[in-house]
Amino acid sequence: MPECLKFRVAAAVLAVLFAFPVAAADIDRADLYRAQSVTNGTGEENRAWGLAPCLEEVLVKVSGDPRLIGDPRVAEMSRHAADYVTDLGYRDLLNNRPPHDEQGTHDRPQYITADFDPDKIDALLASLGRKPWALPRPAIVALLDIKPMKGDGFTLVRDGGNKLEADMRGALADAAHRTGLPLELPRPADVVLADVADTLGGDALLAGTLAWRQEALGWVGDWRLGFGGKEYRWQVRGVSFDDAFRNATRGTLQILSGNGQPEAVTPH
Repeated sequence: MPECLKFRVAAAVLAVLFAFPVAAADIDRADLYRAQSVTNGTGEENRAWGLAPCLEEVLVKVSGDPRLIGDPRVAEMSRHAADYVTDLGYRDLLNNRPPHDEQGTHDRPQYITADFDPDKIDALLASLGRKPWALPRPAIVALLDIKPMKGDGFTLVRDGGNKLEADMRGALADAAHRTGLPLELPRPADVVLADVADTLGGDALLAGTLAWRQEALGWVGDWRLGFGGKEYRWQVRGVSFDDAFRNATRGTLQILSGNGQPEAVTPH
């Protein structure tokens, strides 16, 4: 299976496991050192493939620095990700149905969960010139206006709506979990309030517009983060809505953790 397709399958499967709100009280130290991915089986090669993105995710979550994504040093560390794991679990995504055709028992999609040794992860971060970003983390309220390719626009809220809205909620929740950010969507009645962040008890307000643009061949996200009396802005163009939400949460993570500011991204 091509790498890009594998990632899309993993994201689709994991998104259904997460729901709002991602509350600050739900994120503890153990969560930051735990990650999940999807792999094709329990064999050594598949396990190595599944653990590599888990290690990268943990390094990003713990440090709060998304610039580590794609870092060649992290890629080299990820080749030995199993050396830093303290606990590993699998769940058969086919619900233990018998293999079909010539599919072997070790060649089935598996949901893999890995817990990493905090001391070893902290040491890896130190070697990268990073350090853990302490808990608790600022609570974030997301107020996002969606302008789809067809139909009326809407504000993304905590529940209800059509399939697109449900899919987007899952994608945003997955992105928040992967960055270790406590993020909450408003209820339908809350979107008319003047100060959503204060009303819902948030420390920061992530606002913006996600619009489908034919000329960009994808979604265009314009993001604004209000925190500490300042406002930060960035943009992403021509991506899937999954990637757009990852860009929004990673940019938020980078700013709040004190690791600089995101740049506008135009994929090639």
